[in-house]
Amino acid sequence: MSEEDLSALRGRIDAIDERLLRLLNERADLARRIGELKGDAPAYRPEREAQVLRRLAAANSGPLPDEAIERLFTEVISACRAVEAALSVAFLGPRGTFSEEAAHKRFGGGAQGVPCASIDEVFRQVEAKRVGYGVVPVENSTEGAVGRTLDLLVATTARICGEVMLPVHHCFMSRAADAATVTRVYAHNQSLAQCHEWLGQHQPKAERVPVVSNAEAARLASSEQGAACIGSRAAAALYALNLLAENIEDNPNNTTRFAVIGHQAVPPSGRDKTSLVMSATRNRPGAVHDLLAPLAAHGVNMSRLESRPSRTGMWEYVFFVDLEGHEQDAPVAAALEGVRSRAPFLKILGSYPAAE
Repeated sequence: MSEEDLSALRGRIDAIDERLLRLLNERADLARRIGELKGDAPAYRPEREAQVLRRLAAANSGPLPDEAIERLFTEVISACRAVEAALSVAFLGPRGTFSEEAAHKRFGGGAQGVPCASIDEVFRQVEAKRVGYGVVPVENSTEGAVGRTLDLLVATTARICGEVMLPVHHCFMSRAADAATVTRVYAHNQSLAQCHEWLGQHQPKAERVPVVSNAEAARLASSEQGAACIGSRAAAALYALNLLAENIEDNPNNTTRFAVIGHQAVPPSGRDKTSLVMSATRNRPGAVHDLLAPLAAHGVNMSRLESRPSRTGMWEYVFFVDLEGHEQDAPVAAALEGVRSRAPFLKILGSYPAAE
């Protein structure tokens, strides 16, 4: 290809960039006008944003993959939302955690991230309305449910208004340039469990020390001789650590599901999920079966059932359930009414767009 041909193609790219710039500013101005018309209504509309991203993925003819389109337009939506109104999002900190990565995946760079010292503090920030939303881990595909999040969902005044599925790829990192000098490994308990086999093979003699988050592990590893940690690439960059190994999780499909919590009720998006928690009558055979019978009767699919000890009495349990569909959908509404008539305790945690 000649230099003239390259110059011509680059000139076309420049022209497209200028058109994109004009269109992006036009979109931002429309978002600002919509914000003025909405008044005090929330700037974040999970159902609307899910519909936009689904529509664009369906219309995408390439060569950009759907994942790239979602990332690009998440940032476009985020920047336009920031013109409409400021948005703050709490997550389990410090900086560099997978929770921060999940918050960024959902809200983009236009939202202000607020790192918190614990999952409890994320809930408190949201409940006190010091932030608009919080992002908390709910379950991991390898290690199962995050018990503290489930316990707090039972008592909170907040609702689930979204979810994020985040593929989790762990890195092994240290100030040291040689993994053979490592004597101690810091990580969150779940990450230690998710990398158990790799650690047993590659670091069998190193002490394993659980800490509150992988970002805290990175902070400790950055200040101690002979220490290493497990965490994300972002944490390695943030704390100036050497990447000694990547993708060390035992299950290559390791994924964590996060819930977005806030105060708004989310309208249907067309492909939704409803989460609830309930209890069954004690000491009666078939009690749980009877509770779930209305779901089958109304053709509602249950995608998750998790039992958790109740905090109200010994040997009592509550059950966390995810349903396909929105609580306003007629079959789901009818099924929930049937469950409500049978359950001593029932709380709808929220209906929200299902993650792709």
